[in-house]
Amino acid sequence: MPSGDAIGMKHILYIFLLLTLTCLVVAGVPAFSLFSDFTVASAAAQDWKAEFDEICKKTTDAMSLSKEELKQLLARGEKLKAVIGTLDETEQKVYLKRLRLCQDLFAFVLESKEKE
Repeated sequence: MPSGDAIGMKHILYIFLLLTLTCLVVAGVPAFSLFSDFTVASAAAQDWKAEFDEICKKTTDAMSLSKEELKQLLARGEKLKAVIGTLDETEQKVYLKRLRLCQDLFAFVLESKEKE
């Protein structure tokens, strides 16, 4: 049967290891952080989706936008296409199609305003 000192040392060692691993995870050391890649990927996903939403929500008031605003939205959409092109095939198809529809509307409104 182990002595009290041996059990006490095991507890101290266990607590030390647990604290060390916790510090490594909190510090974001990739080998020890199970969620580091997920967090980075999730943040990137939210960034492009936020940009997508910001661009396409303007379709509801496209007619009230200035020519310059329409040009800026078209340019932002072009930049976003490159990011969407890195997604998996299904997401890529869906979001590129939706973005194209938004851009087509902006282009149509811009063309109409330039004819005036």
